[in-house]
Amino acid sequence: MSNNTKQKREATLLEAIIPVVLTIAILMYNLIIVGGDVHIPLVLGGAITAIIAIVRLGYTWSELEEGVIATIGSTMQAIIILAIIGMIIGTWILGGIVPTLIYYGLQVLSPSFFLIASLILCSIVSLATGSSWTTAGTIGIALMGVAAGLGIPAPMAAGAIISGAYFGDKMSPLSDTTNLAPAMAGANLFDHIRHMIYTTGVSYIIAIIGFGIMGARFAGSDLDTSAITELLALMKDNFNISPLLILVPVLVIVMVAMKVPAIPGLLAGTILGGIAAIVFQGKSFGDVLDAMQNGVVSETGNQILDELLTRGGLQSMMWTISLILCALTFGGILQKSGMLDVIAKRILGFAKSTGSLVVATIMTCFFVNFLAGDQYLAIVLPGSMYKEEFHKRGLAPRNLSRCLEDCGTLTSALIPWNTCGATMSTYLGVPTVEYIPYCLLNLVNPIVSIIFGYTGITMMKLEDDPSAPEYKGNKKATANA
Repeated sequence: MSNNTKQKREATLLEAIIPVVLTIAILMYNLIIVGGDVHIPLVLGGAITAIIAIVRLGYTWSELEEGVIATIGSTMQAIIILAIIGMIIGTWILGGIVPTLIYYGLQVLSPSFFLIASLILCSIVSLATGSSWTTAGTIGIALMGVAAGLGIPAPMAAGAIISGAYFGDKMSPLSDTTNLAPAMAGANLFDHIRHMIYTTGVSYIIAIIGFGIMGARFAGSDLDTSAITELLALMKDNFNISPLLILVPVLVIVMVAMKVPAIPGLLAGTILGGIAAIVFQGKSFGDVLDAMQNGVVSETGNQILDELLTRGGLQSMMWTISLILCALTFGGILQKSGMLDVIAKRILGFAKSTGSLVVATIMTCFFVNFLAGDQYLAIVLPGSMYKEEFHKRGLAPRNLSRCLEDCGTLTSALIPWNTCGATMSTYLGVPTVEYIPYCLLNLVNPIVSIIFGYTGITMMKLEDDPSAPEYKGNKKATANA
């Protein structure tokens, strides 16, 4: 054996926690004291983790680099979609599609019903498309404009939009996370979806009640009809408003629902937006290309409208894409070095009951979302770590897959440097920390899941799960094992 070969070893709990604590400390310092962004702290966190992995654990940089590249590679589709959504926003504003949706939305929606309507509308769209990102980046943008016209606070509107978008992302069979979670847990896709109805259904009802209470505060307020009239007039003056333009988002939703791959479907939406800009708004092909690259700068003279419609373009997504790359670099090194696994195993040591096992799963999903900055890792890692434990305790795989989505999918939008949190903030123009209190579904669902875990409600046993192949038709053998 070569003397240059260094034996790898598993990190101690202290070694695994040190880079986590230092990274969080640097993040908080940069965010609170300096007022900076989260990118560089994540890069420094990755460097600290790499040093410990190389010096203390015996890893080489090449091995850690492979982990980073693999982690980034697993999310490249999402990164490409993010870039395309930037182009869609640009052409849909230039083509008058977003202004048209806002124009008609202001005339139909009332302040008291707006939040519930936004929740339900985004739920329907995301169920049809399977994508929270597509929902927020299209219908969500228009709803933010309607909210501004109706006097609804932007963070509150963003919370309703995100709650609806992530409901569909979680429950749609077209969603990647909805397929990933049962794959990691060893459950059947439709068993997984049916099992999520229990926790998600309760959470959704709570969210509707919550948004109803929030909306009620606007019921007695005087609606500034003069401001809305001004917005409507300005949109008519600056855009050719036509009901035909609504067909563009409808066609995109239909394409994705008909299982057209997301990237070609969204590119088609971008092209349709460009065609609308040329045909309906009289723009040139050069204007369309510029909107796809740099977005649109609105100059209507109205501050609300200009802030809403000055956005989009490929370049507008580069800040978020760079953040995603920094977060995944840090998360990839944590994963490859086994440090995340060490921390998760220690957590599992405290999980003695079914309820505490659910808590361990939920907390690990949140922990990975927080540290690794990616919802896919927050499903894959806890899924692989706890799959055997759920089996040992006689719990059906669908219990684990439900937990993975109840937290892994939903809390990803609540963390500023997570791919989802950064994306939602970029799309909707609201800082993550401001919309967090209003993401009712995202906040409530993990809690409901924990309550179900401790009470045993709908926690299916392996012997009662006909979809578990190793136990199918063998309840008696399972009982005797």
